[in-house]
Amino acid sequence: RAVVLDATACHPVDAAWPDQPADRAVLRVRGAGIEVLDCVVGAASTDPAEDATLHVGADVPAKKGADGWSFVAVHVVPGDADVLVGDAVEVLVDPEHRRALSAGHTGCHLASLALDRALAEAWTKDVPRDALGAPGFDALAIGTSRIGPWSSVDTYRLGKSLRKKGFVPAALVERLDEVRDAVDATLAGWVASGAAARIEREGDLLTSRRSWVCELPGGTARIPCGGTHLAGLDELASITIDLEVEEADGAVVVRMRTTCVPS
Repeated sequence: RAVVLDATACHPVDAAWPDQPADRAVLRVRGAGIEVLDCVVGAASTDPAEDATLHVGADVPAKKGADGWSFVAVHVVPGDADVLVGDAVEVLVDPEHRRALSAGHTGCHLASLALDRALAEAWTKDVPRDALGAPGFDALAIGTSRIGPWSSVDTYRLGKSLRKKGFVPAALVERLDEVRDAVDATLAGWVASGAAARIEREGDLLTSRRSWVCELPGGTARIPCGGTHLAGLDELASITIDLEVEEADGAVVVRMRTTCVPS
């Protein structure tokens, strides 16, 4: 069964970019707890002439935020769940799991910025800059990003398109240890600063624009993001990365694994 609420504390996974998993949560209805098996983004047409079917996850036919559609968090619950239209519902999110995913997401953003900085000299052409002004390798090369508890895995494709933009793959592939050490050094400095972080939002809707903002030494990073995050880097003892290289479909693929340790 699918439960849609007028407001929820549960973070839904977005099939269009499923980087952060859904929260673990329980819906409390009339004193009884109902486990949330999953929480995903769904949408229904707001056009009176159209079918009002609720589309869920990858079946949503419209881009998130498209006119004429209402986007919601869909709480997937057991088929025999005792919940009715109009019920008052309390949403209880697992705080430790949320914190672990928030840490993983914060670490993911910081690692991508540190990687961009470490690869700043690996370009022969001007390309769009990241939130701190470095050439945006992460944005241009990212294939997939997956957030886990206190961790993340980002996969980058060093293919023909990236080379045409001016990236020199050897600057990464043949210098993995140097790049890793440079990234780790940057991350260590940022963590030591205990920088504050926050989410800025333009509204309360699921589709309202949100940005992760972190007051890092030397500049403020602002990245559009619909996920959850830590309130500051003082919640972390360290962030480190590992880099791996493999061949896939005729292109070089680099995988960055980021690990966060709580303070």
